[in-house]
Amino acid sequence: MHKPLLIGGLAAALALAGCGSDAPGTGAQAPDATADAAAGSDHAFSPEITADDFAELTRTLASDAFEGRAPGSPGGERTVEYIRAQYERIGLQPGGEDGSWYQTVPMVETTAAPSTVLRIDGPDGARELAFGDDMVIGTRTGEATVNVADSELVFVGYGVDAPEQDWNDYDGLDVEGKTVVILVNDPGFHAQDAELFGGERMTYYGRWTYKFEEAARKGATAALIVHDTPGASYGWDVVRNSWSGAQFDLRAEDDPAPRLPAQGWISGEVARDLFQAAGLDLDEQIAAANRRGFRAVPLDAKVSFDLTSTITEGESRNVIGVLPGSGDAADEAVVYMGHWDHLGKHEGPDGEDLIYNGAVDNATGIAGIIEIAERFATTEPAPQRSLVFLAVTLEESGLLGSQYYVAHPTFPLAKIVGAINLDAMSVAGPARDFVVTGMGNSELEDLLKTQADAQDRVLVEEGNPAGGFYFRSDHFNFAKAGVPALYAKGGNDLVDGGPAAGERATQAYAAVYHQPGDEFDENWNFDGVVQDLEALYGVGRALADDPQLWPNWYEGNPFKAERDAMLAQ
Repeated sequence: MHKPLLIGGLAAALALAGCGSDAPGTGAQAPDATADAAAGSDHAFSPEITADDFAELTRTLASDAFEGRAPGSPGGERTVEYIRAQYERIGLQPGGEDGSWYQTVPMVETTAAPSTVLRIDGPDGARELAFGDDMVIGTRTGEATVNVADSELVFVGYGVDAPEQDWNDYDGLDVEGKTVVILVNDPGFHAQDAELFGGERMTYYGRWTYKFEEAARKGATAALIVHDTPGASYGWDVVRNSWSGAQFDLRAEDDPAPRLPAQGWISGEVARDLFQAAGLDLDEQIAAANRRGFRAVPLDAKVSFDLTSTITEGESRNVIGVLPGSGDAADEAVVYMGHWDHLGKHEGPDGEDLIYNGAVDNATGIAGIIEIAERFATTEPAPQRSLVFLAVTLEESGLLGSQYYVAHPTFPLAKIVGAINLDAMSVAGPARDFVVTGMGNSELEDLLKTQADAQDRVLVEEGNPAGGFYFRSDHFNFAKAGVPALYAKGGNDLVDGGPAAGERATQAYAAVYHQPGDEFDENWNFDGVVQDLEALYGVGRALADDPQLWPNWYEGNPFKAERDAMLAQ
């Protein structure tokens, strides 16, 4: 699962280990005998979804033979070949480029010079902001140099233009050539007003990615988000570490989303001083930005900087298998997806190689989509719509594999009925509840409720709705493009031990998340994940068997307008 921002030094470097000579298409190593021995070829797979099959797949993908599944590494290559072999065994057809199983994902690595400073010229003179301590900044343009001189600073509240909410922080404002200063999260959060947007629950408009994209759509030269820990759900140290070192992205020509010349964050302390120099109180401005009718406020200051970056390019691969539909709706598809990548290997403090096996995150998700694929491929009657089983790369680097697929889909997005994401499945045993991350988004939840009811389970929202976790895994790229997307898995109210046992399991996983300790455990209880997979299979089966079924987003959802436009075509 993708963190709120990548940790630059370790996770980012590991997540894209191999941008050089080992990258696919540039001399990547073929699977060796070690990988072949780990492939589990002597395991007798069942056509049903079973604990034994799921365990075998997870155990293999999380084994040391796959070296933590870093994109571009030998272990990453073994991973995509193993997934391809499983798809072939099941009887899927290749769904990638030119009749292959693969979709090449070009990527760019950008490292901003840590010596970069922002110069602020305001009423009280000039001040230089240091990279890391006071601010962080970067570019997604692929340009090695970005120069900005005397760009006017303007406070645009939460930086939101949401027609369905009757809210536009840019109303009547021309930001051409200007640098916008933006609050993190969305209207209603700091005021704890449940009537504004999602109240405590972060909506799409609260994500920093949205704010930068919207600023680019409005024509701004740069954007700076004001950090506060409650609003972001993480401290300044996460921002500093995440934006230091290598940052990974798609090439600009492969991504239709708008991009700013430069974007970054400033600390809360810097923001308070900046507002004070302009004769403004930051707390009063936050309160004003939470009220309808807010108007942007000039900050009586200008920013200048010379941003230099090191740019390198590489590539990785998505693995795509298709079960063609059997009816007139075979040109329509249901997508099951999960990310195959993890953090690879890293040298430990004593020189030993530490393998980040990523058993839960996300060997479990890939094992899950393979199990669901086999169930579809061996169950009669054959589904009328097609099924796409999409194993994406570069999730740990910012959801890049799924982002690329959405920009270059193998089925037109208007023909994709829905997307179901499997990421970090629960291996704590059967649960009475089913966690729907971002609950209240789409009619896919109605189909899941039918499955949950049959299992005597109840749908619940995630434990920290303010964290915006719906926007932090691969389904989000489908959602942003308008395709209804579901992300759900077993909850904390365990049949054996109740919420207390579930909380212990959650804390145990949190302790090894993105650590070498995320390893396969023979003591895991797979009965719950089998239930989860059966329910998610049931959702896809309902979609695949009924060509008249076109789930949409619920009213008021920011992605509904995009879906409505698709369906109108």
